Amino acid sequence: MDDTYTASGSARHYGLAIKQERSKITYDALINAGFKLLEERDLQHISIAELAKEAGYSVGAFYARFRSKDEFFDALVAQHLEIRTATQVNLFATLPRDTLVSELMTNIVNYYWHHRKFWRAVLLRSVRDPESYIPMRKHRAEATDRFIHRIEQEVQRELDASERDNIAFGFQVILGTIDSTIINEPGPILMNQAQFIEGLTRTFSLVADIDRLLPR
Repeated sequence: MDDTYTASGSARHYGLAIKQERSKITYDALINAGFKLLEERDLQHISIAELAKEAGYSVGAFYARFRSKDEFFDALVAQHLEIRTATQVNLFATLPRDTLVSELMTNIVNYYWHHRKFWRAVLLRSVRDPESYIPMRKHRAEATDRFIHRIEQEVQRELDASERDNIAFGFQVILGTIDSTIINEPGPILMNQAQFIEGLTRTFSLVADIDRLLPR
């Protein structure tokens, strides 16, 4: 499934009230411009004037829809969560059993690698404002529950508490490793290397006890 950021009129809107279709078009253009610029440089180095110019609108158009850069970032986060949720639902419904973990890890790593400057901004913001991370924590818990549901479908039974905990901790290890890599780039293996995905796939399978749950 496509993980690109494209805002649409169906998405929940953050910021000032949007009353006209033309205003929604402007809102979406600003959101898309924000993600595009975040692929090039960090949030603190992007001005509101640059955002407006990239979207093809004036600074006044930005402030007609967002009270601040922080409120604009809230809208980016909401768009991220919406798209990522749709991607996960599709993956858990369609990935074959034999490659479920490897393809899932590939999708997760590639996603965060391609959007690393956006995610870095999310993580840094959470240090200053821990409550800002609550939606991400909820999103990750829901993703874990979706994965557990898919495993239960495969084994045709409910997982016990220990099995569920193993899977939850597996995701905690994987996502924590990705977060740390985006913030610190510790090396020696970096996210854009195949060994990174291979290592996370082995780690998740071991911690979550996947080979026992889904024997080949």
